[in-house]
Amino acid sequence: MPILPTDRDPRLITVRRGGTLSDEHHRLLAEWAVLCADHVLPLFEQTQPDDTRPRDALETARGWIRGDVPMRDAHRAAFPANAAGRDQPAPAKYAALAAGQAVAVAHVAAHDLGAAAYAIRAAAAHAAARGEPEVARQAERDWQRARIPAAVRDLVLDDQRLRSPICWNVFDD
Repeated sequence: MPILPTDRDPRLITVRRGGTLSDEHHRLLAEWAVLCADHVLPLFEQTQPDDTRPRDALETARGWIRGDVPMRDAHRAAFPANAAGRDQPAPAKYAALAAGQAVAVAHVAAHDLGAAAYAIRAAAAHAAARGEPEVARQAERDWQRARIPAAVRDLVLDDQRLRSPICWNVFDD
């Protein structure tokens, strides 16, 4: 199931690519995506403590945010992070995918919601063993929403409303 819409929202496309998203807001979306992925990264690291690919991807994303890493390098870092989740239990798999999505924000800003959605899925999958996936989904969603940078808050919340159906409805209230 794709988490990016067929028709791209110009508010999530940078000005230099014909959209309306400023570089400053692009970086804020990336910072938020990294925060979301980092919040659930322990779910991967508990399962695979010696596999640094998701953490490395988040460090690469932070480098891109600072301006130290070219977009192309950040984009490439998504693939090893995603691969780290292959054949892992759901919480670890989704945590790795959240990291891959977070670093991919450098290439396509709309991946911010992918990072958030996979982080929510990781938290819910982790809580499923306790029979509380819905409680965990809502708690993770609310934790994330409390940390959306003010300058992009309305954009993110509107995008969540629009894309929740293609993101497994994890953003629903």
